Amino acid sequence: MDTAAPPDLFDAESRALQAARAAYDTCAATQPAPCHRALGELLTAYERLLRETRRLVRRSDRAELEMNQLNLRLQDLAAELEYRATHDPLTGVLNRAAVIELVNSHFADGDIALIVLDIDHFKRINDSFGHPAGDRVIQAVVTCLQAQVPATAHIGRVGGEEFTVVLPGQRGDTCGQVAQTLRSAIEAYAFDLPDGSGVTASFGVCWLPRGSNFDIAYGLADEALYVAKRGGRNQVVLASGHVHVQPA
Repeated sequence: MDTAAPPDLFDAESRALQAARAAYDTCAATQPAPCHRALGELLTAYERLLRETRRLVRRSDRAELEMNQLNLRLQDLAAELEYRATHDPLTGVLNRAAVIELVNSHFADGDIALIVLDIDHFKRINDSFGHPAGDRVIQAVVTCLQAQVPATAHIGRVGGEEFTVVLPGQRGDTCGQVAQTLRSAIEAYAFDLPDGSGVTASFGVCWLPRGSNFDIAYGLADEALYVAKRGGRNQVVLASGHVHVQPA
């Protein structure tokens, strides 16, 4: 391990000080008193200046270290604030504003499939078992979605018990198949409600080409979701009208 001391920033000044001190010692024996006194005062002032300069350099180094640490902390805080501004605090998925921005951004580049789902009879869960139980159901539904969606998908919570799944580049029956997989996963999940009942969700799905926007896509998917609710819930309806009913 290299244990050499770091270079002295004031090496030249230190050598000059040593030379001056040698001259001072010589002057004490050979020169008149005024010269000796003046050189001594100069040495004292120079030494004091050198000590103060070293002290200021150390303070500057500490201040630079503290500033770097503060900048890192500020970066962490900025990232945390950005996360909180774009994510739902209960589930950690995207919030409604972030979903809207994401969908509109993807529509500028290509096609998008949008899945909108709503937990069936969620009010009964809150009324029967309390809001903490309802929150746990919401979190569990997100767990189901995260376990099943494609790697390119984005999950968002756009309402109390309403969620979206954004599928960039997906189209046609593919998005319907994804929604059906999600529906089955929720239906099969053990939510551990006090009465042992299960939880289901209804799905509306739409696909739109590049150049569309969130309002249109959401309107179509939400309309399909309404059809699924009226048709008995726990089913997937495509905006085209095709229904994936619950398997017998």
